[in-house]
Amino acid sequence: MERRVRRRYAAERRFRLFGLAAIVLSAGFLLFLLVTMMANGARGFVTTEVALSIDFPAAGLGLTPDRIRGPGGDLALAGAQLDAVVDRAAAAQYGAIGPALFSDGADTIVRRALKADPRLAVGRVRLWLPAASDVDTAAKADGTPLAEKRAQVLTDAGQLRTGFNWGFLSGSDSTDPTAVGIWGALKGSLLTMLVTLALAFPIGVLSALYLEEYAPRNRWTDLIEVSINNLAAVPSIIFGLLGLAVFLNTFHLPRSAALVGGLTLALMTMPVIVIASRNAIKAVPPSIRDAALALGASPVQVVFHHVLPLALPGILTGTIIGMARALGETAPLLMIGMRAFIATPPGKLTDPSTVLPVQIFLWSDEVSRGFIEKTSAAIIVLLVFLLAMNGIAIYLRNRFETRW
Repeated sequence: MERRVRRRYAAERRFRLFGLAAIVLSAGFLLFLLVTMMANGARGFVTTEVALSIDFPAAGLGLTPDRIRGPGGDLALAGAQLDAVVDRAAAAQYGAIGPALFSDGADTIVRRALKADPRLAVGRVRLWLPAASDVDTAAKADGTPLAEKRAQVLTDAGQLRTGFNWGFLSGSDSTDPTAVGIWGALKGSLLTMLVTLALAFPIGVLSALYLEEYAPRNRWTDLIEVSINNLAAVPSIIFGLLGLAVFLNTFHLPRSAALVGGLTLALMTMPVIVIASRNAIKAVPPSIRDAALALGASPVQVVFHHVLPLALPGILTGTIIGMARALGETAPLLMIGMRAFIATPPGKLTDPSTVLPVQIFLWSDEVSRGFIEKTSAAIIVLLVFLLAMNGIAIYLRNRFETRW
C-alpha cells in the first residue's frame, strides 16, 4: 500500500511538472513572438527625412501666393512638375546622387507645404523630405555598408534626421515603402467588423434563444443543431466562396467593399456565437425560470428579463472568440476581392477597401526590403486593435457578470 501511495504521489508531481512545463513553453513562444514583432516592427514606426533647399523663383514655376490660394490653386500645383523641381534641387545640393536620396513621394510633401503656406513660393526654403527606401534602411543600420556610411555622413552634416512616422498611422497603401500607411486598412477592418457584429450577434443570440427555449425536440431540430455544429468547423475559404456566389454573383453587391466582407464574415462567425450562446443559456439554473414563472412572469419575460441577462457573460465570451477569429481571417476576404490596391481610405460601407490581415499579406509579398519592417509594424497595429476590441468585450462581460 505504501508503494502504491508513493507511486500515486510521484505521478501527481509529474503531472504538475508537465502542466508547469506546458505553461512555460506557451509563455515562451508568446514572448518570442512579441519580442520578434516589436524588434522588427519598431523601425516601421520611424521615418527618415533628408533636408533639401529649394529656390522656387529660380525654378521658374510661375507660382504666386495669390494663384495658389485661388480657386485653381490645386490644379496649378498639380501641373507645376514639382518632382522635376525636387530632382534639380537635389542634384544641385548633393550632386549626381541627390535625386536618389529622396522618396518618390517627396514632391507630394512639397505640394502640401506650398498649399499650407503659399508664401513659400516666392523665396528659398529648406524642407525636410522623406528619404528613399535604401537611405531609410541605412539610417536604421539595416542597409549596405556604403549606404550606411552615406547616411552617417548626412547625419553628421545635419542633413538627415529620424522621427516618429505619423504618416504610417494616417496614410494608405502605396508602391513606395516609405510612403505607405495603415489607416486605410485599419478603417476597412473597423467597418467590416461593425457589419459582422451588427449581423452575427443579434441573429446568433436570437437563434440560440429559440433553439434552447422554444424549439420543439424533434428530428428537424436535431438536424439544425448538427448543421450548426458542422458549420462552425467548416474552413473559412468555403465561406469566401459562398460570399462570392451569393453576395457578388447573385445580388451584385460592390466588390471589395466592407459591406460584402462583413456579410461574409458574419456567416462564418454566426455558428460560433450560436453554440456559445446555447451553452450559456443552458447553464442558467432552472430555478431562475421556475421562480420567475411562479411570480407571474410570461415565458417571454422569463427569457428576456432573467435568462438572457444571466447568460450574457457567456454569450459575450463566445462573441469575443468569433470576432477575434473573424478579425484575423484572410482567405474568405481574398475570394471576394478585398486584395485590391486601395490608395484612399473608404468613406462608407460600399467603398472599395481592404483589411489589416490582407494588407499584411500583400506587403509580405513585396520584394522591397522597406516593406519588411512595415509588415511587422502592421502586425503590431493588428495586435493592438485585437487587444482593444477584446478588452472592450471583456469589460462588458465582467460588467454584466452575475454570480449565484
